[in-house]
Amino acid sequence: MDQGVLLDVLEQTWPQAATARAGPWTIRQGMGGGKRVSAATAEAAVSPPDLKTAEAAMVALDQTPLFMIRDGEDALDTMLAAAGYAIIDPVVLYSAPLALLTSTPVPPVSSFCIWPPLAIMADLWAAGGIGPARLAVMDRAEGVKTTLLARWSDQPAGVAFVAIHRNVAMIHAIEVAPGHRRKGVGANIVRAAAHWAQDRGATHLTLAVTRANAAGNALYSSLGMQVVGQYHYRIK
Repeated sequence: MDQGVLLDVLEQTWPQAATARAGPWTIRQGMGGGKRVSAATAEAAVSPPDLKTAEAAMVALDQTPLFMIRDGEDALDTMLAAAGYAIIDPVVLYSAPLALLTSTPVPPVSSFCIWPPLAIMADLWAAGGIGPARLAVMDRAEGVKTTLLARWSDQPAGVAFVAIHRNVAMIHAIEVAPGHRRKGVGANIVRAAAHWAQDRGATHLTLAVTRANAAGNALYSSLGMQVVGQYHYRIK
């Protein structure tokens, strides 16, 4: 899958609160929704003087200057490094055809599609550091979407958010309760998301995960998902 398409799906299914242009930059107002919705991106060639334009725009939003570097933006990456910006949170993009993920059925009553999310789901997210600001991102996502509640031994065990754009589903905010990890809950969540998306006409399931998340990367690879792109951030 083309990385440009995937990044568009990422932006539409996990949207920022507002967007503005400042010179060659797109400035995002994240309202606490995470790095991706708060990072500036270059939409044209940039030079060191342009950096101050982006920094001022982000400071005006009460945000720490943060830049997203996509494949092929080596000159921008070098410029930011020279200006004292360090790499933070390298991200890997995964994708798989839904047919691959739906070939294995989801165990009965192991997951439920629910919108809007229940209070117990918000509690599970909060325990993993996903608070109201990120729930607000889910709420403002347009189009077809749902949250998933996973269960194990009749107990709430995990949650996730899924939305569809351009016939591509993207899963976000996967959280498995510590007491239910290494039991297959994460795999059930991904497969349940795939079945839900397939029923709504999507063709692929995608996601973004940090390289540092070893357990997540191992899970997605084990399910047959392929790395189709990457990006990272730079912060001073």
